Amino acid sequence: MPKITELLFDCDNTLVLSEELAFEACAQLANEILEKQNVDERYTGPELMVDFVGQNFRGVVKGMEKKYDFQLTDEEREGYVKQEEDRVIATLEKKAQPCVGCNAELEKLAKSKKYGMAVVSSSALRRVQASIKKVDQEKFFPPNHVFSAATSLPVPTTKPDPAIYLHACKEIGVKPGECVAVEDSKSGTLSAVRAGIPTIAYVGSYHNPEKAKDVADMLVQNGAQVVMNHWSEFEKCLAEIEAS
Repeated sequence: MPKITELLFDCDNTLVLSEELAFEACAQLANEILEKQNVDERYTGPELMVDFVGQNFRGVVKGMEKKYDFQLTDEEREGYVKQEEDRVIATLEKKAQPCVGCNAELEKLAKSKKYGMAVVSSSALRRVQASIKKVDQEKFFPPNHVFSAATSLPVPTTKPDPAIYLHACKEIGVKPGECVAVEDSKSGTLSAVRAGIPTIAYVGSYHNPEKAKDVADMLVQNGAQVVMNHWSEFEKCLAEIEAS
């Protein structure tokens, strides 16, 4: 395979323990939307994660529109997206923590100067920037190498669409086969795999061992090449892909 020169990291629950915090804030707004549309269903944060993990809020709203058979205008939908972004950022700035062992591994990678590093997320750019700043990771990533499917593309999208990975590769100046992605969700894994990028499945943010194993199996079934249970395993997982 081509020499790996670039590492592409998902943000939420891969670099930063942000998914549960974000979905807590998302659920509140999602329920306000459902109430306004006279839909009786209500979500908790964990329930919303089950249905929409790995998607940005634009994808969540479109998914609810389809599931509950209502239609928002583009203006209404984008208004909710902006509200959600503001609420989530406020929560993350107070409570976000790095994924266990992640910062130490990023420090080693930065010192080695062997690879370029970028963030490739479905989440809005402001949210990603707030997350990595809160956990002292922004120093590892050039500002123009932080990419958002919700913000960085001419037409906003969400994973599993591979568009954001293809865009990141083009902007950085690398081919997909010269990169390795790290993802924790089905939608993220599919996005990277469909872009032609070898992918590590990270399951260290799943606290229940049985859940972590189930997710690992599912991500491998969807194209991930290696499973990483803890960030301390990153070097070994990367070496395994480079040797394939």
